Amino acid sequence: MHTVKSSSVVAAVLFSLLLTSYASGNANPPFIKGEIVSNTYDGGTDDLLTAGLGKTGLQGAAPVFADPLNPTAAELRRRAIYTNYRALVDPTAGGGYGVLYGPNIDLNGGNTLGEGKIAGEEHLAFAGDASGKENVVLMVQIPASFNAADPCIVTAPSSGSRGVYGAIGTAGDWGLKRGCAVAYTDKGTGTGAHDLQNGKVNLITGEVESADVAGKNSHFTAKASPAQLAAFNAATPNRFAFKHAHSEQNPEQDWGRDVLQSIEFAFFLLNNKFGETSPITPENTIVIASSVSNGGGASIRAAEQDKRGLIDGVAVSEPNVNPEPGAPFVIVQGSGAPFADHSKSLLDYTTLVNVFQPCASVALGAGAPLNFALSPNRCQSLKEKGLLQADTLAAQAAEAQAIINAYGILPEQNVVQPSHAFAFVPQSISVTYANAYGRFGVIDNLCSYSFGATSATGNPIPLAPASLAAIFSVSNGIPPTGGVNLINNLSMGGPREDRVSVSASTGRQDQNVDGALCLRALAIGVDPATGQTLTEQARANHVKILSGIDKIRASGDVRGKPTVIVTGRNDAILPPNHTSRAYYGLNQLAEGAGSQVRYYEVLNAHHLDAFNAFDGFNDKFVPLHRYFIQALNLIYAHLKNGTPLPPSQVVRTIPRGAGAPIPAITLANVPPISATPVPGDLITFDGATLHIPD
Repeated sequence: MHTVKSSSVVAAVLFSLLLTSYASGNANPPFIKGEIVSNTYDGGTDDLLTAGLGKTGLQGAAPVFADPLNPTAAELRRRAIYTNYRALVDPTAGGGYGVLYGPNIDLNGGNTLGEGKIAGEEHLAFAGDASGKENVVLMVQIPASFNAADPCIVTAPSSGSRGVYGAIGTAGDWGLKRGCAVAYTDKGTGTGAHDLQNGKVNLITGEVESADVAGKNSHFTAKASPAQLAAFNAATPNRFAFKHAHSEQNPEQDWGRDVLQSIEFAFFLLNNKFGETSPITPENTIVIASSVSNGGGASIRAAEQDKRGLIDGVAVSEPNVNPEPGAPFVIVQGSGAPFADHSKSLLDYTTLVNVFQPCASVALGAGAPLNFALSPNRCQSLKEKGLLQADTLAAQAAEAQAIINAYGILPEQNVVQPSHAFAFVPQSISVTYANAYGRFGVIDNLCSYSFGATSATGNPIPLAPASLAAIFSVSNGIPPTGGVNLINNLSMGGPREDRVSVSASTGRQDQNVDGALCLRALAIGVDPATGQTLTEQARANHVKILSGIDKIRASGDVRGKPTVIVTGRNDAILPPNHTSRAYYGLNQLAEGAGSQVRYYEVLNAHHLDAFNAFDGFNDKFVPLHRYFIQALNLIYAHLKNGTPLPPSQVVRTIPRGAGAPIPAITLANVPPISATPVPGDLITFDGATLHIPD
């Protein structure tokens, strides 16, 4: 059975008429700008899912370029698919690759697909206005197995700030195996990098070109006059601007629109191909909005904004969603205290973690995996600034951890967060999103951070030409990435890479406490150390940032669409009390008893499955990706056959455990989402309290 859409009859009729015009070969959709780049892949030497690498190649060494200084578009695409697929899953067999998931695993969990190569067509285009300043990348993959008599579309907006292939290993993998067209978008973030010193940018297919030659066909060119660029380069040479941070677009406010346009682009292409004999319309097509992390948040926002009824259902994992604050309910986990201060913004809770985590990491020491960024100096600096009261290092670290957890960030994330601080996750998110929300350009030098390559001693240097040539394929869009690092321009002795810089206010290497406190001040509107009013310029910057955050808040109303959200309780990037749990509670208030939203919280799972390949993670955590696949299967079965969605629940997994070697994962470690969970596992909402079992 195919569910009836909730859009008005008029909207549906008008859109179907539009699709008829597409089938007649009329002009591109009005939001498409420039050329549509189309390629067909045979499923042998090259393909849609693995770029010809197959299951084995994706697990092996990274593909190389014949000429490292001049890679071809095909080589850049292959490396981008390799990078992005592996970035979202644990690529080790012991962790589940090739066993529970991967190109060779079918949608029933069987190892039946060989190398998993999928033949079909791929179409790339920019969306945006005529200025070329947005240039949101849209891509549609149409597998050769697509059945025009039984059509389906799955959205795959990129996770994080990744490029258009950023969901290839998640929603892309599932959709292509199902025979659906997959509608991708980079959400206006992408991997757009602008080498300001040398005037180099990327094209839509990744090749490096001069900004002047690329013009409006540039993936991203920083907004600055020649005089401004000359002055900036003279003062801070060898720096980069990145699209998510510096586009001055606040791209997140349009993520829902971008997903909806990717769906419309898919309908356009499908009707150009099949429409004369088998028109493909919202009425006869199953459309699932999907993806993970930022991509999951984008699909939820698309469902909220879907006035034309393009989307039938939603299946997302660990979505970056910022619910409207102030909803009158509390969250209670087990027998714990009610938590009412939920739904804080990403920038709010991340800048708090950014301030305190380098000190909190000291508390766990070697007890936390990849805990290589612990900073006794940060503890000392926070003590001197009055942000910590304890006198001993151990007590200061414990106090810092307590401050983080008191903010609604679950204790279950504590063992995970030190690795993220080492990987510079809260630091890079704080810098990028403060710039994005406030629409600041690279010239604004917000909190005196910049992006650039650095030497072994932390000094800014030119990025190696081979690294620049490959940046489209290896960058995740949010420095440090692709050889480009965060730089503290105000470090004593001159600009230095952030981690080794010396804070001007303390005279010590404390991982740039000055920059962290500057970002925190912009998030909360007062000096975090003194509570005093900010300077006039800082207040103005804070107001701009708050305005940007207001524009990305989610309503909780998905217009009655069946929706499945899966989240790992140990998520150390998007804490459930401020994201998935808070959104589910808000939805229950917004849609009431008629809500078709289900929330599944998975124990022993966190945000970055790829980390499960490392020692200290492999014995403690299971792949959340396993449950993302189940979420898509559940939604598809519900939309296709009317199969009931299981009730909201906690899913109790079993870690692989210690050993030499660590035992390989099996199905016993990852039990399915239950159609009939025991009462003690049910997640319930009584109108005032969201109850989450321990």
